[in-house]
Amino acid sequence: MAGGQGSRLRPLTLTRPKPMVEVLGRPVIDFVKDAMQEASIDTIIVTTGYQGEQLEHHVDSWNTHRQPIHAWVNQEATPMGTAGSVRLLSDHLTETFVVGSGDSVASFDIQALVRSHRESGAKVTMALWEVEDPTEFGIVGLSSTHLGALDGNLRQGYICRFKEKPTAEEAFSNVINAGLYIIEPEVLALVPEGEKFDFSKQLFPMVLQKGWPMYAQTIDGVWFDVGHPSELIRAQHTLIDQRESLPFPLPEGVFENGNFVSSSASVAGRLEGSVVSQHCDVSSKSNLHNVLLMAHCSVGENCHIEESVIGRNVTIGKGSILKNVVIGDGVELVENSQFENCRIPSSD
Repeated sequence: MAGGQGSRLRPLTLTRPKPMVEVLGRPVIDFVKDAMQEASIDTIIVTTGYQGEQLEHHVDSWNTHRQPIHAWVNQEATPMGTAGSVRLLSDHLTETFVVGSGDSVASFDIQALVRSHRESGAKVTMALWEVEDPTEFGIVGLSSTHLGALDGNLRQGYICRFKEKPTAEEAFSNVINAGLYIIEPEVLALVPEGEKFDFSKQLFPMVLQKGWPMYAQTIDGVWFDVGHPSELIRAQHTLIDQRESLPFPLPEGVFENGNFVSSSASVAGRLEGSVVSQHCDVSSKSNLHNVLLMAHCSVGENCHIEESVIGRNVTIGKGSILKNVVIGDGVELVENSQFENCRIPSSD
């Protein structure tokens, strides 16, 4: 599923769909694609809406001799919702299928989830992620048996309840929907044809109401909903820290002291917790602290940048000071620019 606009990531998503926003120099959709390939899934359909032409070109690049998969894009004419967009593909989905979110950084064992799905006899199996604060997410309640009583301590079991963004008092668990599902075709048939429809808000409650078994399992690995620029920075830190255990290749470059510098980048300044992507240049006496610098950027001398996400093809004049800033693609900042707690869109 890759049809969202990513409004909270603007201005980065003014020039690209959310799944094409980069972490460690790779579009976030590539991380879940890699997890699917690791699970021996060989056919991938990407449902798109907003700026789908960029995704179509990118997905076509997956079909190479190095990647034995068959991938293509299905462009929505109008927004159909998460379940509605998948319903459009019902002619292709005639056996058990996997649905993943293309706008999350996700890497975990999908095969283990498929095994649990088959062993439990479920119509739907959902990947879960454990969080400290469940109030910002949709939480899931589990039971040890189908149609059994809720047990908030379980980390896998049969789904018996949902709650969207509960208060602290309402939270009956701290496991959330991680946006990856194993689904049987008869479940998809419940989605009204031609109607905008959502998995978590409409379809899954309908499956529960029918009494069909739904299973869920808390996953180990990496999962981030990169809906906010700060989550892009947090995701890059996690990927750098866990790089030795990740099941997919990372881009070529140097990982050192919590930083990543692409092999095609040049850095003469000082980095701390930062990523410098392909074909970037960071001049001497500049300091970058918790920064994501996307491809083809230039940072002049004596700049200080912290807690910021910089889009592609951005030029930052020497002596500039940026703190908690998000800059869209193609922006040019003059010398000694100073910005704090703001978002700077491209002038195009």
